[in-house]
Amino acid sequence: MKTMEGNNRKTVLITGASNGFGLEFAKLFAKDNYNLVLVARSADRLKELGYSLQDEYQLQNLCIVQSDLSRPESPQEIYDELKQKGIKVDVLVNNAGAGLHGFFHETELERELEIIQLNIASVVHLTKLFLQDMVARNEGKILNLASIVSFMPSPLMSVYAATKAFVLSFTEALQNELKDKNITVTALCPGASDTYFFKRADAENTRAANGPLSSPEEVARDGYNALMKGESRVVSGMMNKVQAGASNLLPDSALAATMRYQMEEKSDEDRKTPESKL
Repeated sequence: MKTMEGNNRKTVLITGASNGFGLEFAKLFAKDNYNLVLVARSADRLKELGYSLQDEYQLQNLCIVQSDLSRPESPQEIYDELKQKGIKVDVLVNNAGAGLHGFFHETELERELEIIQLNIASVVHLTKLFLQDMVARNEGKILNLASIVSFMPSPLMSVYAATKAFVLSFTEALQNELKDKNITVTALCPGASDTYFFKRADAENTRAANGPLSSPEEVARDGYNALMKGESRVVSGMMNKVQAGASNLLPDSALAATMRYQMEEKSDEDRKTPESKL
């Protein structure tokens, strides 16, 4: 796969690029002739994706970086590797993330600390490194993956929801700090979506996982459009917009009760009667 030397196209770095939203972001940027830096834990899956994008979009410039962002050292290693290769990142998409389902007093602390490292620390670390370069050039864009649960507490997914609340607050604070510069920071807030998230979070049997799910293509497109417009945040999906709006009106106790219902395992009685996702 060719490097990015000697061309004038802009370059995007996408974390968690091997599937789900990350894969759809890669397609959107490839279609718009960006150079791609794709980061994920699975090198084989990334290479497969890279060859597929090359065939579909006649992609000429691609960099594959195998990295596990639940490791504290990974962001600096990624940054140093790209610096060594002379790759300038114009757009940063902090997409990688994970959750864990269950009562907090019963779940594994090690997994939750890894989630905090992945969902918060790596986002902060990568943003710090690449944003400093963007400020020096006075140009750049950043997209951070938040969530509908950024607006409300989520029992049975407590750590994940708290990390996404951090991402939203962090993103909107940076947007204000950078308001006088040619740099934008956008938060994408999707709801339950048809990705591997629920499986990896051990939440496949929850009501949320078995209700209506947004398509990764739709969510990525909403995020991409908001990023290009320089919006501070976008909630993907009409029902999710309603839910986000309701979060400003309802007490946190009511929001927590609603989210707990969604994150509980779906019963046999639930399966008899279709329900709408709240």
